[in-house]
Amino acid sequence: MAARGDQLDAPAPEEAMVAEPKPISNIVIVIAMQTEALPVVNKFQLTEDPHSPFPQGVPWVRYHGTYKDLNINLIWPGKDPALGVDSVGTLSSALVTYAAIQALQPDLIINAGTAGGFKAKGASVGDIFIVSDCAFHDRRIPIPVFDMYGVGLRKAFETPNLAKELNLKVAKLSTGDSLDMTEQDESSIIANDATVKDMEGAAVAYVADLLKVPAIFIKAVTDIVDGDKPTAEEFLQNLAAVTAALDLAVEQVINFINGKHVSEL
Repeated sequence: MAARGDQLDAPAPEEAMVAEPKPISNIVIVIAMQTEALPVVNKFQLTEDPHSPFPQGVPWVRYHGTYKDLNINLIWPGKDPALGVDSVGTLSSALVTYAAIQALQPDLIINAGTAGGFKAKGASVGDIFIVSDCAFHDRRIPIPVFDMYGVGLRKAFETPNLAKELNLKVAKLSTGDSLDMTEQDESSIIANDATVKDMEGAAVAYVADLLKVPAIFIKAVTDIVDGDKPTAEEFLQNLAAVTAALDLAVEQVINFINGKHVSEL
């Protein structure tokens, strides 16, 4: 029979069974455009998966590889089969995020991409933001409660240590399926208190929240939405340079998260 003092020193059964939190080991990066994705693919020497985990016939592409202690999966929605352009927008992003979570069971999702910024909120071309909140600006349902559903406000996973260590600006993101901005969109974006606008983020946030996977969002500003240049023209003019800045930011984020638990971000 054990002495009383021995009993006090012995861990309780439930304490003995508590495991140490495991560090992040498996990540999914969702990037909408090939121009944005390929620099990251090359940086981490990822290879295209010849045996796609996705349904037959979809254009979605998985690049994968290992870097330090991380298994990296980069998912690009691919080219539209009929028109041959990047499958941008909320529909493709939601679908590939859902499929990637189901097939790959990531510990963390990173949605990286370019975005428009608002000079009224302090954004400049080339700025890199980490997102605190995601919402939609083009799902207008003027019926009580449905209106809030349409906005679809969701918090991104909080990363105070990451933002501080990498000196990233923190901003709210507004998402819609159009590159340009109508007056109604503008009113909704202002109501969302957004500094940046894109065509994917809130859709990724919706799926990640639904399936309870932490998600962070890194957005690089290609154009000033409330500036004096046409959006499409400025976007194309700055895409290459800003994509290089985005690539560097993604590299820094991946180096930071390596070996850490999500709670340490």
